[in-house]
Amino acid sequence: MNWLIHDYRESDLAAVVHLIDTTAGLGQESVFSLAECIGALTSRQPAVVAVHQGVPIGAALACVAGERGWVMRIAIASAWRGRGLASALLVELERRLVAARVGRIAYVLPEEDLFGEGLLNAGYTRRPAVAYFEKVEPLHGPAASLLDDLGGRFLPSDLWAKVAGMEAEKDLIERRIVLPLAEPERATRHGVRPPRAVALFGPPGTGKTTFARGIASKLGWPFVELLPSRLADEGNLAAALRSAFARIAELERVLVFIDEVEEIAPVRTEPAQPGGMHGVTNELLKLIPGFRERDERLLVCATNSIRSLDPAFLRPGRFDYLIPIGTPDTAARNAIWSRYTDGRSDVDVAVLVAASELFTPADIEHAARSAAQAAFERDLETVGAATAGQRLPGAGTEDYLAAIAQCRPTVTPAMIDQFGADITAHARF
Repeated sequence: MNWLIHDYRESDLAAVVHLIDTTAGLGQESVFSLAECIGALTSRQPAVVAVHQGVPIGAALACVAGERGWVMRIAIASAWRGRGLASALLVELERRLVAARVGRIAYVLPEEDLFGEGLLNAGYTRRPAVAYFEKVEPLHGPAASLLDDLGGRFLPSDLWAKVAGMEAEKDLIERRIVLPLAEPERATRHGVRPPRAVALFGPPGTGKTTFARGIASKLGWPFVELLPSRLADEGNLAAALRSAFARIAELERVLVFIDEVEEIAPVRTEPAQPGGMHGVTNELLKLIPGFRERDERLLVCATNSIRSLDPAFLRPGRFDYLIPIGTPDTAARNAIWSRYTDGRSDVDVAVLVAASELFTPADIEHAARSAAQAAFERDLETVGAATAGQRLPGAGTEDYLAAIAQCRPTVTPAMIDQFGADITAHARF
């Protein structure tokens, strides 16, 4: 990604108008006139602008009428077409519209406009007779307030597509979890019961939370994370769990995520210790069957130590799948590094892959950010200096290798051995 996207500013007006005017004949038409677009911009309707090296290269603008948001125009400079910028602008514009509590997002295009296929891929539905695309954003009114109270939210629709590497895990989760939930009627015809509860286990930093968020994004369901530490702050953890699940039951559809679930469902000891977690584990064991009774519900629990969980918690009647999420293999690290290096020709990705064995996605992200920071600081130090012979802007192979050398991997060989044993003993998919 070679651009930055920010909210429209008054200083962007001339550049955005120029983009709209010069791209109208390039398959980027709209039923809204230029004057209507200018009116929306000057009245501070939702709009975003993409810039590259300080120069505006794309814009997306909308207007809000009641509970409906109208996407008025997406304009992309000709040199940047076909590079994913239109989708990126649409995602950012949708975030602003959702924040404005619109219930439906609509886009009306000339019959043969080239953006139509992209809108279908982004989750819009074409209505008959006209090139009218509409996307429903659920949960408004009381349901929206309930979601806010639970700390839940709708996630950007592109998170699943952004999961880099880990293709084996991604494919498994999509086939076992996402597709049966997305197409329940087809699944039922084949005797497949969509899952209601799954557990992801593996070493820390391997992307369990990323996968949970990606599932919610792909399904278009609200994402509610229950934090054991926050529930414990309410005093009675078992009662707090019961209250949270009762409020969640009022939502039409939802993905509930509990990270580090071993904190509230550890192996029970006999006899029960006063003030221990025995009662909390019992409460959660009673709540899960009730949660499973409703359609369009999914509980995703994540743990770094599946052997620490109570055996009754993991049995098939409660959890449909127990899916291992390990460290990325060579192909996955290649995909992750390629994403962070953005295809730079002066970066030897193969060298970075070899140097980062056992690195988790989180470790790679940290190393990539450290390398980028080093390049940024070097650039600041050379401001005003002669430019002759300077390297390309951004981090190079040496910067990434230096960052890798300074990074302490989250996962040790001993943890990998333990993870392998846990797969043999617990995995179910």
